[in-house]
Amino acid sequence: MRAWLLMLCCVLGLCKPLRADTLHNDWQELLSRHVKSQRGGHATAVDYLGFQRDRAQLSQYLNALSAVTAADYAQWPAARQLAFLINAYNAWTVELVLRHYGDIASIRDIGGWFRSPWAQRFIPLLGQQRSLDDIEHGMIRRDFSEPRIHFAVNCASIGCPALAEEAYIGEVLEAQLERATRRFLADRQRNGVREGRLYLSKLFDWYRKDFEQGWRGQSSLEAFLASYADELRLTAEALSALRARRLPIAFSDYDWRLNDMATVAERASDG
Repeated sequence: MRAWLLMLCCVLGLCKPLRADTLHNDWQELLSRHVKSQRGGHATAVDYLGFQRDRAQLSQYLNALSAVTAADYAQWPAARQLAFLINAYNAWTVELVLRHYGDIASIRDIGGWFRSPWAQRFIPLLGQQRSLDDIEHGMIRRDFSEPRIHFAVNCASIGCPALAEEAYIGEVLEAQLERATRRFLADRQRNGVREGRLYLSKLFDWYRKDFEQGWRGQSSLEAFLASYADELRLTAEALSALRARRLPIAFSDYDWRLNDMATVAERASDG
């Protein structure tokens, strides 16, 4: 009976078929053109000059994000909300860099000592002027118990996890977050065992508590990392030591240089 009623509603045009979220189409096109895979796919570099040439399309996308109302956002499924916020963070980060491109070697050069680039409220989103910090800490980290977002949001720096070559979409967000996590952890320049010690990106130090709040039943950073033993290329001995919290962990220095193509190429040539 229920199936018959559903069929009748669709025939009458009263139901809407499931379809991909088209809001992020412009962002998808921009990313596919201006984000380039590096080092065997472990990292990416951004063609900011290319983004500059396509500034009108970027502005069109940012305007589309700003046009979403808080009421509409509240009706979305959680995965669509999270994908929206990740894309917004990444797109507005690119916009911020473009406003200063050519005059900065790092995003941290924007704003000087007393005005962090992440604290500047220049983003009209969901009815308020927001900062990048507002989006990441006041919305994403506050509203979603999802540690893998740290491998999806991008701070325009070489030390950051890769800016994905695709927009995040609610319908496939789980697979995208998992892919971003595995990509980052498999990067030997950022994470891996050397001389009996597990070296990790500094972001695991900064956001350690996010990995210890019960995601998939994991209450420690070590448990989270152990679930990605293959990506970290842990031997059976190292994995056992990690689970027992006997494997020493060290956090590497963060490379805050801009993740533009020229800088990334220079870093690669330096070895």
